[in-house]
Amino acid sequence: MKIRPFFLACAIGFGLFTLSAHAQLRVEITGAGANRLPIAIADFSGDSSVTQGLTSVIRADLDRSGMFRLIDGVGTLSDNTNPPFADLRQRGADAVAGGTTTASGNGRFETRVRLSDVVKQNTLDMQAYVHTGAQLRATGHRIADAIYEKLTGEPGVFSTRIAYVVKSTGRFELQIADADGANAQPALASREPIISPTWSPDGNKLAYVSFEAKKPIIYIHDLATAKRHVAANFKGSNSAPAWAPDGNRLAVVLTKEGGSQLFLVNADGSGVKRLASSSGIDTEPRFSPDGQFIYFTSDRGGSPQIYRIPTSGGTAERVTFDGSYNVTPRPSPNGKSLAYIARSNGRFQLALMDLATKQTQILTDSSKDESPSFSPNGRMILYATEIGGRGVLAAVSSDGRVKQKLSVQAADVREPAWGPLVK
Repeated sequence: MKIRPFFLACAIGFGLFTLSAHAQLRVEITGAGANRLPIAIADFSGDSSVTQGLTSVIRADLDRSGMFRLIDGVGTLSDNTNPPFADLRQRGADAVAGGTTTASGNGRFETRVRLSDVVKQNTLDMQAYVHTGAQLRATGHRIADAIYEKLTGEPGVFSTRIAYVVKSTGRFELQIADADGANAQPALASREPIISPTWSPDGNKLAYVSFEAKKPIIYIHDLATAKRHVAANFKGSNSAPAWAPDGNRLAVVLTKEGGSQLFLVNADGSGVKRLASSSGIDTEPRFSPDGQFIYFTSDRGGSPQIYRIPTSGGTAERVTFDGSYNVTPRPSPNGKSLAYIARSNGRFQLALMDLATKQTQILTDSSKDESPSFSPNGRMILYATEIGGRGVLAAVSSDGRVKQKLSVQAADVREPAWGPLVK
């Protein structure tokens, strides 16, 4: 696969990958963080046909985060039984979680979870969850989120979703899956390319570009109703949608006035307003988390670089200066850093810049990275790359220590977008 020039992202789709429909992404951890917290997730007491699935999801989530080292062989532990602290301490655990799942009638269950500090021998948290058998995975993600937040002070993202684009022969699909790659479901299928999916801030909608009308048009897709409407269908190309933090507007790239230029448009498609003027190509906009600025890619200075401009308009400020090719800006959720794709020695790699110090770190060792997307807690960055001649999704922690690969055997996936925190 040849990495496309940055400006082609707003003008053409690509038939670069194949996938069998509804295939599940498989997560492979290829690195782990330093100083991981040792934690034991005991087998929950109750019906093993229910509890085994629940604990396996919790363990997999915490292990995948790279923040925890799982202690095995703890056995069964209920929520109302004091943990064997001495044994757990000897095994090296600093924390332990256990629980009980009981049937409550009408196909519903109640799962009670207790998280304890092994060193201090006290209870850190107790929670109860009511769910059905079909909601086991979702409940496991919620429990893992609660454990993660209690022990790290940051929200967990295991209950979030990701979107991505896949293609089988003559068929493109926009798919949505759990953050661990499971439960993949198609949101849209088309014979023409679908690109640039991006989540609304509330997680209820996706904006994307479809070529089904033989030209790029921006749609907004309501996930609950599966209904959609056109957000931008002007003369020429309509591309690269980016949601404002308030969810009421989009930054888009239009060629209706000649060249690829930045515009703002209301989410209902009204109120289109030009944001900037340039003799070059301006594309790939992204709002800062506070909504004050829009970061974008432009070749106005002679080579593709990243700039930012006030959302109200004004003078664009150049952000990247190292190298001759820096594209696809993605501000972190806290606004302190910027992920982007940098080209160095012919390799396209994921880079992270500290916006205060301007220090930059290359996070990946691959060579065809694209489409970075932050997890909503800022800890991980999801992106597309190529391994072994085919496209895969990959994720790396913001410090570069934890690496993952999300793939489907003998298939390719592209255009990842990580959804917001579940309310």
